[in-house]
Amino acid sequence: MQVTARAKYNQNKFSLASIKTFLIWSFTLTVCFLVVGFPLGFVLASIGVLITVALHAVMPVSSVLLVGSIFLALNVLVVLLGAATLTFKGIKPQDVSWLSWLHGTAELQYSKTYASCPLTCEIPEGK
Repeated sequence: MQVTARAKYNQNKFSLASIKTFLIWSFTLTVCFLVVGFPLGFVLASIGVLITVALHAVMPVSSVLLVGSIFLALNVLVVLLGAATLTFKGIKPQDVSWLSWLHGTAELQYSKTYASCPLTCEIPEGK
């Protein structure tokens, strides 16, 4: 009985960890797509406008809705498929070196130096 309960607990723990990893990957890929993929989004929007203009002759009312929803669905699908692929391959966000900003261990590139420090750093406390 205990072995079965322990196996179920480990399985639930693994599935919760997988869900957490999937959600973190979804967030990370969404942020990266918004920040880094902005020029790509601009190109996609331009292509979408051209397709909308071409479809306007066939279906004038719903061409914008159709093209907009298709492009939005494709973007969401790419992010979710990428997150699922990374999750099922077992790649954790903590293992990726360029994601240090995600888990709060960003490397400091320089230290702060205050302007008053050369004047006050050498003065003893008692004087």
